[in-house]
Amino acid sequence: MGTTKRLLTILLLFFGILASAQEKKDDVKKHVFTTILENKITSIKNQNRSGTCWDYATCGFFEGEILRATGKTVDLSEMFVASNDYVDCAIYNIREHGDSRFSQGGSCDDVLDVIRNHGICPESAMAKPGSMIGDTLANFNEFFMVLEPYVKAIARSKSQKLSPAWRQGFQNILDAYLGKCPETFMYEGKEYTPKSFAASLKLNLDDYISITSFTHHPFYESFIIEAPYKWRPRMSYNVPLNEMMGIIDTALKNGYNVAWGGDVSGNGFERTGIAEVPKKKPTQESRQMRFDNWDATYDHVMLIYGTAKDENGVEYYLVKNSWGTAGDNKGIWYMAKDYIADNTTYIFLNKNAAKIPLN
Repeated sequence: MGTTKRLLTILLLFFGILASAQEKKDDVKKHVFTTILENKITSIKNQNRSGTCWDYATCGFFEGEILRATGKTVDLSEMFVASNDYVDCAIYNIREHGDSRFSQGGSCDDVLDVIRNHGICPESAMAKPGSMIGDTLANFNEFFMVLEPYVKAIARSKSQKLSPAWRQGFQNILDAYLGKCPETFMYEGKEYTPKSFAASLKLNLDDYISITSFTHHPFYESFIIEAPYKWRPRMSYNVPLNEMMGIIDTALKNGYNVAWGGDVSGNGFERTGIAEVPKKKPTQESRQMRFDNWDATYDHVMLIYGTAKDENGVEYYLVKNSWGTAGDNKGIWYMAKDYIADNTTYIFLNKNAAKIPLN
């Protein structure tokens, strides 16, 4: 009898756990969203097994800028950006004797500087992502297992003088995994170099700025954000939180998209395609505390292109991700405005989008 009771108890507990799990599953919010504003974007891509969200999001941002200004759809090459950026990053790291970060990660500033210094090419002018290793999408797993130790060995070399040979060896690795960046290419019946193609896009690269909101630096001044993957010493303009959020909203209303860099590792961000409202209302002080104690860090870049409301009138942003058609919304995330307020490291946009009075 005692054994039977124990079995019954175990069964009741088991089914109770199952019921509780089902209730929690049923309790997951199935929002009904109504789109309020939706700017144009280009196709959703898949960074796959590569730490290049910064690359895909910012190329998508610039594609959107071209689309907004000209009505023309251009597919920019993320692998061209990655190849040139990793050269820049390696040179910087080796000049620093390994004291800076060399990794797959980056920021919107990287794409801006690559276009400015190296130009850009369309996707069709380079090997397709992953194709050099027999994959159908970008895959940097083996690639960076080779690349990172190479850079570290040079940066920490005991040699009194480095030869220029390391650059050719480094470039050979990039070319083997990503394909060679073209010196010239044909596009829509015309021959271009990467720099002449960039010039043909009519982007004023001086128009693009980074905005942030932290209290450890004065407001209305610019500073270099102390965040991982932001190895380029480019400045971000610091404004109060309410003004940063207002800049996003104004830009969207004026037809401009906004690249967003921030944290998606904490509570609220779901792989299903939603980032929920935080349990506590974000404030300037709570943002700073989370940044300082590493509760909120910089680990992802996405593209904000519109707004929506849920069934309760809660406001969300429409956000394009670079994980292919993942999630319930085929690659689009609904991110609560308060989530964005709480987890933003920086935003990147056209300064004309909100007539930002920079000092």
